[in-house]
Amino acid sequence: MARDYKSRTNERKSSDRRSGGSSVWSGILIGLAVGLIAAVAVAYWVGRSNPFDAREKATAAKAVDEQAHDKKATGTVIDPLAKATNTPDKPEFDFYKILPGKDNPAPNADTAKTVAPDTLYFVQAGAFPNPEDADNLKARLALMGFEASIQATEIPDKGTWHRVRLGPYKLDEANKTHDALEQNKITASLIKIPAKAGTKTN
Repeated sequence: MARDYKSRTNERKSSDRRSGGSSVWSGILIGLAVGLIAAVAVAYWVGRSNPFDAREKATAAKAVDEQAHDKKATGTVIDPLAKATNTPDKPEFDFYKILPGKDNPAPNADTAKTVAPDTLYFVQAGAFPNPEDADNLKARLALMGFEASIQATEIPDKGTWHRVRLGPYKLDEANKTHDALEQNKITASLIKIPAKAGTKTN
């Protein structure tokens, strides 16, 4: 009986060792399998393309293709990288090429108003059919310090008129003389004349 008990005890120990060893190996294999599956899942998730990125890339590629198709006729070379990065292009305006008369710009208004330096003016203080009236006005101007001259002119259907004029002056001096006459109740007007060579100005 003692021998049988001993042999049974030995058999139990050996079977326990076998079952313990197989459970350790089973745990290792299960752990490896789970780790491998997790690694494959992570690799798949990381390597999978984002659907939103794919849509944006497809939209950008489509826009580049459409612009390339539109500009084929003009021979314009399109850089797809520049269009894909959405860099803003410098606007091109063609209206100044289309509008007529824009090749020659209009002269500046200030330049057009500039009076030529050789332009001179008479200040006409009055015009009378009676020469005595002209002489009286000339004397009055002399008392005011102005030197006037009388010019007789034939006017059709009106006869001879006698103009009382001062000058010739340059524009600034003519304006000053005009203002002085107006202040003394003498209605005056500026008469523009072309300056002649050697014309003496007051």
